[in-house]
Amino acid sequence: MADVLSQAQIDALLNAVRSGDKDLESSGEDQKKKYQKYDFGSPRKFTKDRIKMLNGIFDNYSRVISSRLNARLRTGCEVTVESVEEQRYYEFSNALTEGDVLGMMDVFIKEKEAETPAMLFLSTTTALSMMDRMLGGEGLVDGSLDSDYSYTDLELKLYEDLARDIVAVMDRSWETYLAIHFDYNRTEVNPTLNQIIGLDETVVIVDLKLQFTNMTGRMSICLPGEMLVSIFAEISRENPMRRAAAEDKSEEIFDKLRDSSLEIIAELGSAQLSLSDIYHLSVGDVIDLGQSKESPVFLEIGGYHWFTGKMGTHKKNMAVKIDEVCFQLEQRSE
Repeated sequence: MADVLSQAQIDALLNAVRSGDKDLESSGEDQKKKYQKYDFGSPRKFTKDRIKMLNGIFDNYSRVISSRLNARLRTGCEVTVESVEEQRYYEFSNALTEGDVLGMMDVFIKEKEAETPAMLFLSTTTALSMMDRMLGGEGLVDGSLDSDYSYTDLELKLYEDLARDIVAVMDRSWETYLAIHFDYNRTEVNPTLNQIIGLDETVVIVDLKLQFTNMTGRMSICLPGEMLVSIFAEISRENPMRRAAAEDKSEEIFDKLRDSSLEIIAELGSAQLSLSDIYHLSVGDVIDLGQSKESPVFLEIGGYHWFTGKMGTHKKNMAVKIDEVCFQLEQRSE
């Protein structure tokens, strides 16, 4: 989410503009030259690789939720990940107004419930537009909607129904890494009055952009840092176990292959006969294969020449002695 200025910062900015100390036209150029300050007192908890992993997870989620919303709202909806950022909770909380609503999600990591819930936020205009489509409308929302707009009881019920549907498919995006279940718990009205998480607690904010045919919306998911620490720890523990399981399975597969039977065909030669000749064949007749008895015999496996050898006997049984392996495999022509 974008940085939110406090009232004191806003007043200071207005006073600077009025006094001429700050030029709005040059502020854009100055902004490009500035770099974000790193707070050494509050170091980052998650590396770039972890943030990149979360980006990939919610990229998958955006594709799943796109098709879900297309069917639910009966309109084209494209969901994309705008950003995945580590922040302090107060940065997320300060951007909320008294009329905003949060969806609270219980998170179960390998069937064990996390202590802190995750949060789902739909901007008011986005939520009202989606509700309008659910009721058969075109999703048009008044652009002059007050920032302190309060949901009616009916709208809160529709909001909860919609949020449950959005949360229901969130598990799928984590399946590649870990078994995590998200369960919609409740709808929190006026979250600014309730301290759900400590203001200085680390969270990761996932901002999603919802593009409809006639409007653009925004959805945010707030993941508590302590919950993510537990998830990443479980993923790290799972990786060695997965490798060991894969090795065990490979040995098991090879054991099965060693005991399996495989058809090997020894081709002495080929001849073309008419149906009449075949009909009149009898015991003792000889078919000319067009090659001598010293000619090599091809051993075929799966339609390929794998070996060459010579005909002979072994313990009074017909046998083929392998001479060489055909490294350049040539499929038998039909």
